[in-house]
Amino acid sequence: MEHTGLDVALDAVVTRAAATGRTPLLGDIAAMLNSPDDLDAAGGLMSGRLGDASRDLAHAMRRLVHGDLAGMFDAPSTVNFDPDSPMLTIDLSRLGGSGDDTALVLAMTCASAWMESALSDPGGGRRWIVYDEAWRLMRHPGLLQRMQSQWKLSRGLGIANLMVIHRLSDLLTAGDAGSRGRALAEGLLADCSTRIIYRQETDQLHAAAGLLGLTSVESDAIAHLNRGRGLWKVAGRSFIVQHLLHPQELSLFDTDARMH
Repeated sequence: MEHTGLDVALDAVVTRAAATGRTPLLGDIAAMLNSPDDLDAAGGLMSGRLGDASRDLAHAMRRLVHGDLAGMFDAPSTVNFDPDSPMLTIDLSRLGGSGDDTALVLAMTCASAWMESALSDPGGGRRWIVYDEAWRLMRHPGLLQRMQSQWKLSRGLGIANLMVIHRLSDLLTAGDAGSRGRALAEGLLADCSTRIIYRQETDQLHAAAGLLGLTSVESDAIAHLNRGRGLWKVAGRSFIVQHLLHPQELSLFDTDARMH
């Protein structure tokens, strides 16, 4: 019934917005859900007690536009996707820092849907999809499932995916062994045809070797790599590669700026 309530509220809000020439907003849907009589009336004869059944949904929707999440989803979008832009960055660094990842998950869900709509355009060309600091997403199976879809459909979408994590054990935070989240995280790793491993601390070697199937020689190598030097595993072959950082790259991606 909550699904029906949301569907009815969305239809009603979109119809009213079209009649007045304004953009339908989540706040309008929250208000509609919080008006049981209006919701029942909009639902018609088959609604039953639709308003009462949607009360929990009304409170959940209200949180998107009031309180701790206010300011993120309660106004028209201020950014338009430009398919001709060489790069688009979605900065989520200020979300989820207090231990509550609700804002992060909601923003990623919206951004993923927005991005997928653009990527499905046959004339969109080929693109890289880069998930930096991907450890933040490991605890949320819903986000991992969307990533899995992009991995599986990459050739059809004309994309290549890149996931960046600090250490291989970050994948283990997706859930307990046998859980859906853990299976999704390990599936993403299995679907990566190229793996790049930089130096790992001694206590991380066992997890890295197990997840990547490293030989004893490879495990010993990643324990002693210099900065900027990594083990590249490509199509079953292994190489030690030195990454040369261009000064312009450093100006864009220097994550130690506040330490200077």
